[in-house]
Amino acid sequence: MANLTLTLSQALSHAFSSYHGGRLIEAEQLCQQIVSAKPDLFDALHLLAVVQSGLGKKAAALSSYDRALAMRPDFAEALFNRGVALHELQRFAEALESYDRALAVGLDSAEAHSNRGNTLHQLERYVEALASYDRALAVRPDYAEALYNRGITLHELQRYEEALVSYDRALTVRPDLAEAHSNRGNALHELKRFEEALASYDRALMVRSDFADAHFNRGNSLKELKRFEEAIESYAGALNARPDYAEALANRGNNLKELKRYEEALASYDRALTVRPDNAETLHNLGIMLHELKRYEEALASYDRSLTLGPDNAETLSNRGITLKELKRFEDALASYDRALAARPDYAEAHWNEALLRLLIGDFGRGWVKYEWRWKNKTIAAPKRNFSQPLWLGADAIDRKTILLHSEQGFGDTIQFCRYVPLVAARGARVILEVERPLQELMTTVAGATQVVAKGNPLPDFDLQCPLLSLPLAFGTRRETIPSLTPYLCTPVRARNNWQTRFGPKTRARIGLVWSGNPGHKDDHNRSISLRSMMPLLDIDATFVSLQRNVRADDMAVLNDLTTLKERSDLFHFDDALSDFSDTAALISNLDLVISVDTSVAHLAGALAKPVWVLLTFVPDWRWSLDRDDSLWYPTARLFRQDETRKWDSVIARVRAALSEHIQRGRWIA
Repeated sequence: MANLTLTLSQALSHAFSSYHGGRLIEAEQLCQQIVSAKPDLFDALHLLAVVQSGLGKKAAALSSYDRALAMRPDFAEALFNRGVALHELQRFAEALESYDRALAVGLDSAEAHSNRGNTLHQLERYVEALASYDRALAVRPDYAEALYNRGITLHELQRYEEALVSYDRALTVRPDLAEAHSNRGNALHELKRFEEALASYDRALMVRSDFADAHFNRGNSLKELKRFEEAIESYAGALNARPDYAEALANRGNNLKELKRYEEALASYDRALTVRPDNAETLHNLGIMLHELKRYEEALASYDRSLTLGPDNAETLSNRGITLKELKRFEDALASYDRALAARPDYAEAHWNEALLRLLIGDFGRGWVKYEWRWKNKTIAAPKRNFSQPLWLGADAIDRKTILLHSEQGFGDTIQFCRYVPLVAARGARVILEVERPLQELMTTVAGATQVVAKGNPLPDFDLQCPLLSLPLAFGTRRETIPSLTPYLCTPVRARNNWQTRFGPKTRARIGLVWSGNPGHKDDHNRSISLRSMMPLLDIDATFVSLQRNVRADDMAVLNDLTTLKERSDLFHFDDALSDFSDTAALISNLDLVISVDTSVAHLAGALAKPVWVLLTFVPDWRWSLDRDDSLWYPTARLFRQDETRKWDSVIARVRAALSEHIQRGRWIA
C-alpha cells in the first residue's frame, strides 16, 4: 500500500509538472490514471478539472470540480474555478452562485470579484456588476481587465463619460489593450464626439491591425460624419479580417446606398443575408433599398421577411406601409400603419405617413389631425417653433387679437396655404405673416396680412400663433370647403410691364418650363426630370421660357447648347434676373402657360390663376389627389400623371399632344 501511495504521489507530481509545462494532454492522462486508482484523491480531481478546463472540455471539467467539491465543499479555489467553467458554459446563474460560495469561504481575490462582475454583466445586472468591479479594484487598483470591463458595464448603463474614465485608467496600466481603445471609441461615438472616436479606433488598429470590430466601429463613426467613402474602406478592413462579418456587410450596404451606388449596395446586403439570413435589420434596410429602386414588390417581400423575425417592429411596418402606398394598396397600407402604431403608439413617423395617405385619398377629417404629428417627426426638416404664445387651432375667438401665421416647410407649402390668411383676418384678427425672405415681397399682396415679416427678423408683439399648415385643421377643411378662389397672389403692374418690355411684341404663345425642384427634397429623384426629357416639347411653335432656378450641371450643359443656337431665339433663360418669387411671379404674369413638375413654381402659377400643367408621379404628393386631371386647390391647373410604368416619356408625349392642339387652335395668343 505504501508503494502504491508513493507511486500515486509521484504520478501526481509528474502531472503537476506536465500541467505547468503546458503538456495538458499528458497531464490529463496522468490525472485520469490517478483518479481511476484512487477516486477520492482531491488534489488529483481538482488538477484534472483545471486541465480539462484548459483543454476546452468544459462539461468534463465541471463534473470533475463537482466531484472534488463533494470531498472539500469549502475549497475556495475549486469553487472559483467551477464558476469559471460554468460561465464558459453560459450557465451564468450557477456561475454566480459558485463565485458567491468562494467569496463566502474567504476568497478575496481581485480575479474572483472581477469574474463575478463579468457574470453579473451577462445576467444584465449591471449595477451589481459595477459593484463587483469596484471591489476587485479595491483589492488591486491597477487591474486593467477589471477597469476595462467596468467601462463596458458603465457603457451599458449609458454612463458614457464615466466609461471613458474607466477605459483611460485601464489604458494607463496597459497601453496596448486594443479592446479598451476600441470600446473607448464606442463611448465617444455615443457622446457624438465622432472625431475623437476615430482617433481611439485608430489607436486600437495601431496595436492590432486586423481588429475587425475596431474597423467596423470606425466605419460607423465615419458614416455619422457623412464620410461615406471612408466608411466603406473601414468596413472593407473589417471584412478583410473577418469575411463573414454580417454587420459590416450590412453597414457597407447602408453607406453605398447613401452614395446612390445602389447595385453595389444590393450586393452587399445579399452577402450579409447569405451569412445571416435571419437578420431582421438587414432585411429591413434591403427593403428600403429596393423601394428606392422602385422595385416595390421585392421591397414588400423583404419587409415581410423581416417581420417574420420581428413582427412588432414599428419602423418596418411603417416603411412597409409606404411601399404599399406606392403600389396603390391603400387599405393594406393603412393596416400596416395601424400595426406599427399598435406596437409603438407614439411613433411619430407612422402617424405622419398615415396622415399623408389619408390626405391623398381625401380623408381630410382624420388626415389633418394626424398631420399635427409632423412636429414630433424627426425626418421633417422644419423644427417646431417654441413660442410662449398659445397655438390657435380654430376653437377660440380671435377678434381684436393679433395672431402670427408662420411658414414651416417648403416655398410651395407657403404659397399654397397663405390662401387662409384672409379667412383668419375675416374672424377679426390682426394678422402678422412670417415667411422665408425670398417670399416676403410676394406675400405683401396677400389680402388680410397687416404685416409680412421675413423669417429671421424680429417679430412684433402678438397674442396667438399658428403654423400655416395647421390652418386647414383650424378651419375644418374638407374637400368641398377648400378655399380655392384664385388669384390670391398678384404682382405690381410695373413689374409685369418691365417683363413685357423685355420680351417685346408677342407673336406666339409664351410657355414657362420647370423640370426640377429642390435637390434636397426626399422625393426629388421621383418628381424631378431632366431638361433633355422635355426636349420633345421644344419643336412646337411657341416661345419657351425657363423658370428654373439653380439649374443642375447636366441640365445647364443642355440649356447652354440650346440658347446659344441662333435658331433658338424662342428659348429664354432668366435665372440671374429672378432674385426672389416676386420676380418669378411677374415673369409668369407675362406667360400664357406654365408647364412644371411638382415644385413651388407650379403652386405660384396656380395662386396667380395662370394656366399651369403639372407633371405628376404615379403616386403623387397628397395635395394633387388621385385619378383626376384637375386640382382641388388650383382651378387653372391641369394634371398629367404617370401611368403604371412610372416613366416620364408617356407624360411628356401627352403634354406635347395637348400643347400642339392648343397652339393649332390659336389659344393664348394676344
